[in-house]
Order: sequence, then C-alpha cells, then structure tokens
Amino acid sequence: MIIGIWAGGLAAALCALSVSTAKAQPRVVALGTATPGGGFPVYGEAVAETINALDPTLRVETRHTKGSTENVPMLEAGQLDIGLVQGEVAHEALSGVGRPPANLRIIAAMYGTPGMFVVRGDTPYRTVAELKGKPVAFGARGSGLVVLARYVLDGLGLDRDRDFQAVFLDQAGDGPKMVMDGRVAALWGGGTGWPGFTTVARGPHGARFIAPDADGLRAIQAKHPFLKPMTIPAGSYPGQDAAIASVGSWSFILAAPALPEDLAYRLARALHRGEADLARRLPQARETTAANTAAAAPRPELIHPGVLRYLREIGAIR
Repeated sequence: MIIGIWAGGLAAALCALSVSTAKAQPRVVALGTATPGGGFPVYGEAVAETINALDPTLRVETRHTKGSTENVPMLEAGQLDIGLVQGEVAHEALSGVGRPPANLRIIAAMYGTPGMFVVRGDTPYRTVAELKGKPVAFGARGSGLVVLARYVLDGLGLDRDRDFQAVFLDQAGDGPKMVMDGRVAALWGGGTGWPGFTTVARGPHGARFIAPDADGLRAIQAKHPFLKPMTIPAGSYPGQDAAIASVGSWSFILAAPALPEDLAYRLARALHRGEADLARRLPQARETTAANTAAAAPRPELIHPGVLRYLREIGAIR
C-alpha cells in the first residue's frame, strides 16, 4: 500500500515536472526570408535576434526560401508562421491580382523599397534607356524585386523580358559578382543598405546608380498608382553623393492564416519595444516601427487582429 502511494506520488510529481518543463519551452516561430546574399535574410536575422532577446517565451527561427513569391504560398499552406514579403508581391496577394485574395495578415511594415539599377562606375550607362538590349540581372526568381522591376519598367513602356537580356539568379548573392566581372551590365535592386548594391559600390570600379527620371516616375505612377514616391538618401551606399528619387512600396512581415491572436500580439509588442535595438542591428530596419505599420497598411483590416489590438493599446491606431 505504501509502495502504491509512493509510486502514485512519484508519477504525479513527474507529470507536474513534465507540464512545468513544457510550459517553459518557448514557442518556436518559423520566419521565411529568401536566398542568401539578399536583404531579406539579413533583415530576418536581425528581427529574430531582437524578438528572441526581448521575449523569452518566443524563439523566432529563420528559414531560407526562394523569396517573396514562395513565402506567400508557404504561409497559406501553414509551412511558415510568418514570412517576409516584398511590397508588390504583397499587393498582388492581398488584393487578389491574378489570383484569389490571400488570407494573410500584416504583422509589421518592414521598410520602403524604392527600385533602381546599379552599374559599375567605369561603364558608360547613365539612363534606363541605355540598358535596353543589355544583359541585366533582375534578382533571384522568387524575389519580389523581380516583380517590382516588372511594374516599374511597364510604367516606362518597357518589357522586362523582351527589352532586356533578363538574367534571373539562383541566389541573390550571385548578382553583384556578375556586375563586377562584366557578365551583366546592371543589377536591379532596391532600398537602402541593400547588400547587392553595397557589394558593387565597394568593388574596385565603384558604382553608379540609375533610376527613372522625373518624367518616367510620373508615367509609372500614372499607370501603377500603388507605387509611391520614395527617396534613397545620399550616403546610403559608398560613393553615393546625392539622393536618388524613385518609386516603390512597403515590404511586410505577413502571418499565416492560423497564427493565434495572442502570438501576433506578442510579436508586435516585442518589435515595438525593440525598435531601437533592431535599428542598431540593421540600419534600414529603423523603418520597422509600430507607427509605420499603422500608416503603411493598405487597409486596417489587413493588419492581424492581435497586432491591431496592440497598436490600439499604444495609441498608434484608433
């Protein structure tokens, strides 16, 4: 009888210990980024480190993917919890362009991505028109930057695949090497602090950046008004002495349909509390703020309910 009581007590204690241990385990959050060498993996790591440092109940783990165009279906299928999605891909998915609208919601606005080309500083190219017929690396096939290029060039009356010798990469990191060794005339990319642009600018020949001129920017916005005027400040890249005006859109961290409201709330809270830390880890991530999330979302109902609750609590949205 005593043995039975002892055994029962031991089982209960082990059960309680098991429950306690389970409760102590952080919730793993799978974050989809993109191919190595681009901006998304660097940004994703900074986000993961920031959230993990601030909320011990969460463990964000980054996963390399083919990029935005793969992250959307992976999110829809529940293969990722959250994913980085470039602005034009997010626009098409959430608005239902060429497909049914995706049941995905915004966790945070990442940063604005104005698009432009980079060429070696010792080449003669100075305008978009001068790149026609030339080999141009437009990025990894799954990257949202490829989609941004399609919209920008279409607004200029150009076809990405017909008017250029379009090169699509297996990994984003291959593009800068191809520019520097002359295999392609230019590399398309976007935003501030983008690794591909930085690599070319630091190369032995330096870099020159090419964006549409003022007339071209007006034509692009007239045809595709969801693209917004954006500026890359002077000094964003080595040797870039003047600000560069272009067009682009906000990239987002999007959530899978089944992401619980409480989990989204905790992610939003950690990102807001870690804004300064995130900016220190990655300068372009200084745009990842609660205020920008509230302002950049196309419609409030596209913000995840858990995030919306947090933004209301801090007064970022009504």
